Amino acid sequence: MSEFDEYIRQGEQGPKEKALAWQTAIGLQDVDGLKPSEYLLDTAKRHIEGDITIDEVKGLLDSYYKSKEGRLLSDKERTEEADKVSARITELLQENTFAFNPLEYKRIHKRLFEGIFKFAGQYRTYNISKQEWVLNGASVLYNPFENLAETLEYDFEQERKYNYNAASTDQSIAHIAAFTAGLWQIHPFGEGNTRTTAVFLIKYLRSFGFAVSNDLFAAHSWYFRNALVRANYTNREKGIAPDISFLEMFLRNLVLGEQHELRNRDLHVDAQSENENNSKCKNCTLNCTLEELAVLQFIKDNPKATQEMIAKHINRSQRTVKSMTIRLTEKGLLVRKNGKRDGWWETVNLV
Repeated sequence: MSEFDEYIRQGEQGPKEKALAWQTAIGLQDVDGLKPSEYLLDTAKRHIEGDITIDEVKGLLDSYYKSKEGRLLSDKERTEEADKVSARITELLQENTFAFNPLEYKRIHKRLFEGIFKFAGQYRTYNISKQEWVLNGASVLYNPFENLAETLEYDFEQERKYNYNAASTDQSIAHIAAFTAGLWQIHPFGEGNTRTTAVFLIKYLRSFGFAVSNDLFAAHSWYFRNALVRANYTNREKGIAPDISFLEMFLRNLVLGEQHELRNRDLHVDAQSENENNSKCKNCTLNCTLEELAVLQFIKDNPKATQEMIAKHINRSQRTVKSMTIRLTEKGLLVRKNGKRDGWWETVNLV
């Protein structure tokens, strides 16, 4: 049970959204072994309850750590990082702004780590390796520092060219998994790459019209990082190839609401997983695109949604939405009940 479950159960839109953002923000610190302070948890509750704004949260944290200068324990910097970055992730997840380009990726890193890392928002100027538990101490081969900018721009350009409207939901999830794994493997920053990638991915998925639930990142941030590691590790001598299926399972749970069991021990290179990592997605039989799935999920949660509401949610025109609802009706995935004026929508076979 998390510190903020009571706010989530209450179901009030404002407190619930804030609590979920804080859960994700604090959960993501675990990827680097960071734990928040009791002071942050208390301050976060004040923000959730509406007593203070997120800007006031950040100001209080700055004042708190300035007052502790010179008399904290040796892990002071680590706790300060966890607290301040948690507040900044919460702020970013509540903003309805996003641009799909490398500058946005850099901007997120700078927003998260400014004043914590000297290199916040700057590409690294050295090569790196990191020992990984899931690899028995081996490291992923990260992108060399000399061509970080060029590699990032190439990956973003390839992703821009992908036609999600011509791909099934299953194909789209696999493609997003591959893009995310490749983005993380570039590892353009000295520290904070996983947290930056997670925030970017959440906002990218929301740009498709998905109301992405943050709690999966909160509960399984370490699994998310290990899945990225396994998606990028090769050892020909030991017969180990990159395995992206773990990341696909994470994304299927996140986007499709499936219930794959996410266990860190299954990601270890020596593990004999009991999971069927390449099991078919439950929604793939729907034969719909990722955008159509986003519409179906929105309608499922808002059965009386108008075409204007749907268009605003997915950032498309009402004419496009009208065409989509007609296609979904013809596919047998959407049914209109009780007429156009006073009726409502019902989705069919949606998990």
